[in-house]
Amino acid sequence: MKAYELQAVGNLNGLVQVDRPHPEPGPGQIVVRVRAASLNYRDLLVVNGSYGKISLPLVPISDGVGEVTVVGDGVTRWKTGDRVAATFFPDWIAGEVTSERTRAARGGGFTAGMLAEFVVLPEHAAVRLPGHLSFEEAATLPCAALTAWNALVEQGRIKAGDTVVLLGTGGVSLFGLQLARLHGARTIITSSSDAKLERARQLGADETINYRTYPNWEEKVLELTGRGADHVLEVGGAGTFAKSLRATRPGGHIALIGVLAGVATELKVTDILMKSLRVHGIFVGNRDMFEAMNRAIGQHALKPVIDLVFPFGKVREAYEYLQSGQHFGKVVISAE
Repeated sequence: MKAYELQAVGNLNGLVQVDRPHPEPGPGQIVVRVRAASLNYRDLLVVNGSYGKISLPLVPISDGVGEVTVVGDGVTRWKTGDRVAATFFPDWIAGEVTSERTRAARGGGFTAGMLAEFVVLPEHAAVRLPGHLSFEEAATLPCAALTAWNALVEQGRIKAGDTVVLLGTGGVSLFGLQLARLHGARTIITSSSDAKLERARQLGADETINYRTYPNWEEKVLELTGRGADHVLEVGGAGTFAKSLRATRPGGHIALIGVLAGVATELKVTDILMKSLRVHGIFVGNRDMFEAMNRAIGQHALKPVIDLVFPFGKVREAYEYLQSGQHFGKVVISAE
């Protein structure tokens, strides 16, 4: 079977298509024919060598979906033909986050990812796909969608009438926009592109802010809300965190998700203390959360936002497109 291996880190030259033996399941395992995968910013960090220690060669990419082709001895959760997504953390089924449960993260470190024609998964490390989604649409869910769900629903306890600020128009932010609207919340989204902001309005964003036009976008948030946002999905990191603190109301919630604008920051702890802010680090989520999210997505027929779909033979081009920052929503790789 065909697969991609990351054989060296530093740039995309280390990403090589190879032939591997067709996998066979052991007891309690399933073989999945991968139909689609999607890229996250984390996948760029893995390739660039910025994600930490990695065991090479590594099959990359955390997010992939497909259909079960073979079940091993003792498997009870799945049967041949079931449509499934792999979980980001194979061993985090339920409960609070622990180092043991998140030690193995798919597509990075020491755990093989989904960029192959067939993969073997433990039966407990997969969830059923919402029935109304194509494989390409469902491939966007395991990391970006679940991160937004965990941030707003599980940790944020979002409710109707809340105001949510979303930074940028990448996968997590657009899923945050859709999930916030699903819960009856007011949404404010930022971008440097008026064209992307117009597309966000078409998706239902209530307010938009071009941060090139308004470099102090947090002041615009305060103007629009009067007191600050109830929730901020903070995907920028060091470059935006101070602004997010300013944009959040006293007693509000910041979900710290990404590092798109860097990792080094001079944190003003007093800003958190004096506003009694809740700051949650969000590291994707567990299988129970994934299944709950999928039920909500199915109930409301939510459709993920896909920018471009690349064929399996053009994986490097998909990475390059994500790296360019041109995307609006998710970048997907199809095995069809």
